Amino acid sequence: MHFLAATGSLPVIPLIALLVFGIALLLVLILRFKLQAFLSLIVVSVTVAAASKFVNPNAVPLTQVASTIVNSMGGALGFIATIIGIGSIFGAILEHSGGTQALATSLVGFFGEKRAPWAMLLTGFIISIPVFLDVALVILAPLIYAMARDTKKPLLMFGLPLVVGMAVTHSFVPPTPGPVAVGYILGVNLGWVILFGLIIGFPTAILCGPWLTTRMAQKIDVTLPEPSAAPEDSPVNLPSFSFILLLIALPIGLILCGTVIEQMVASGLSETLSNAERNTQLAAALASASPIKQFVYFLGHPVIALLLSTLLALHFLGTRRGVSRDTLVLISTNALGPAGIIILITGAGGVFTGVLKETGITDALVEAFGNSGIPVLVLAYIFATLVRVAQGSATVAMLTAAGLMVGFVEGLSQPNLALVTLAIAAGATGFSHVNDSGFWMISRYFRMTEAQTLRTFTVLSTMISVIGFSLVLLVSLFF
Repeated sequence: MHFLAATGSLPVIPLIALLVFGIALLLVLILRFKLQAFLSLIVVSVTVAAASKFVNPNAVPLTQVASTIVNSMGGALGFIATIIGIGSIFGAILEHSGGTQALATSLVGFFGEKRAPWAMLLTGFIISIPVFLDVALVILAPLIYAMARDTKKPLLMFGLPLVVGMAVTHSFVPPTPGPVAVGYILGVNLGWVILFGLIIGFPTAILCGPWLTTRMAQKIDVTLPEPSAAPEDSPVNLPSFSFILLLIALPIGLILCGTVIEQMVASGLSETLSNAERNTQLAAALASASPIKQFVYFLGHPVIALLLSTLLALHFLGTRRGVSRDTLVLISTNALGPAGIIILITGAGGVFTGVLKETGITDALVEAFGNSGIPVLVLAYIFATLVRVAQGSATVAMLTAAGLMVGFVEGLSQPNLALVTLAIAAGATGFSHVNDSGFWMISRYFRMTEAQTLRTFTVLSTMISVIGFSLVLLVSLFF
């Protein structure tokens, strides 16, 4: 077997065994001891790093374990924390202004009652780009209930398409945390992830949408909750549909424009360069490009693009609509609370990736599987799926799989790196069951039993995973 091979003095089998132990420990801490995912990832990273010296003499010394943890955390958070923090404020302003409701009600009015499930699918697909899935579900649940009452149709006929749309973009389209973090770890331009995420995600949402969910809804009967009064602070005059759509599309468009500029400049570089050499020469080439290209690239950086959209949202959806500055500060501050948890978890995922590199485990994985004949995309999907099924969290599954794949992506082009990112996202999306917090949230808001949720959301998440990955493989044929 290839496991017996070695590169120099690299102890492949002991390092693979250490990795298996680390992942097993992660599962025990999360599932058995209910330790928070952030702490679990840090504990596992420290344990693996400290134990690595016993199996690999060239691994990180015990005296440098703590500094490795700190340096890896800092490197991961520099980009990820900024994106997630700004994106959280952007989503909170959309929520407070009624932008999410405006988007949903406008689409329902456009599609009509008979095609309302398609309107909810598209609503979920768009809303979950700037707004966290769980937050979007909380915001739109009352609308779903009202539609079910008004039309006398099953609640799930509207709820399940909404969830499908949200689940697809939440996993496939930045600036949601999962693909942002994976893209950073693998070193891929987010513009490519957005482009392929939309190309792959939209057909996936359609194939898993109303044609399938309507049949599910007709077979499962759930009880509608009693209508409740609207909150006192709910917006009376909703913002326009077109403006909300423009605000959401603006950062995506700018990032894609920045990616186009980068590809134009990179086309003049040698294809034989290593990733590090290519990045150095690309930075120099961009710095000497024409002022117009530099300006477009500047606006197309994810941080700048999101910041611009957020400032526009604060002004036009806040100040111009009579919201006080103190209220806007409070909204922004409150938005950073849930974001902080996600930021720390993604940072801890960066720590785990750093430890895998420093201990030699990444090289051992490449040595073990590099000549196995398993395509890189398939390997990425398998890694993510296994971790997802075992511990439930899609974010942890993405981060873990990305760390495992670092050694396999050296030399891949940006489009192929984006496809690896989406293969990981597809694997981390499927097979939701009772160890997934999203499973229980869907069950609660749609008033389904565990068995009913398994027959609906678990099946849908699995189909999103399988169809999404199939489309990743299809797109890869052209790159």
